[in-house]
Amino acid sequence: MLFKRRKQDGFWTRLRVYLWPRRNHARSSRYVWKRVLRIRATPHAIGLGFAIGVFASFTPFMGFHFVLSFALAWLLRASFIAAGLGTAVGNPITFPFIWAATLELGRMILGRSIEVSSGAEGFLHTLKAYGFKAVWDPYILPMIVGGVPMGIVAGALFYFPLRKATAAFQQRRLSKKIVKAQAKTQELAKCADEKSKQNAAHSANAEASS
Repeated sequence: MLFKRRKQDGFWTRLRVYLWPRRNHARSSRYVWKRVLRIRATPHAIGLGFAIGVFASFTPFMGFHFVLSFALAWLLRASFIAAGLGTAVGNPITFPFIWAATLELGRMILGRSIEVSSGAEGFLHTLKAYGFKAVWDPYILPMIVGGVPMGIVAGALFYFPLRKATAAFQQRRLSKKIVKAQAKTQELAKCADEKSKQNAAHSANAEASS
């Protein structure tokens, strides 16, 4: 493979880079933002797709956020690429806050009391000791119930400014293309005019010499 690393990163190095990229999360976020703006789709499709990805990140279905975002994007005719990029809102830095918030909100909606072992340790202990069925009712179900409204709100917060920013970006890009096309047309017209003048001069010289 061309440009392949001679020395492969170890497990802990790859984990550190995943948690904190070499170019830091701020630069990665700017890259995602610019990548979203350059998607070839309508501003609505791009904004809706990204909002769908954000919504998927607020669900507890780890490992299926891409699948869920693509399925919703297909149903709502949104951009698949924007939906995939929108899932980047859910990352190792934001997930602890998302999980805690969706769990608390879900339990409030369901009218359940907060248990002492409701944290990550309690979840892992229950999962190891009793299996998936034991964590569904006290953890997964409240996170789904709380994640749906929070995901909708978070998606809406991204949809409107992103749609506006995408429309403005596409308009600027179109204006630049129009200016370049006009400049090229003027250049071609100028070249054609100069060529016609040269042809006329050659014809005049030919007539004079004859």
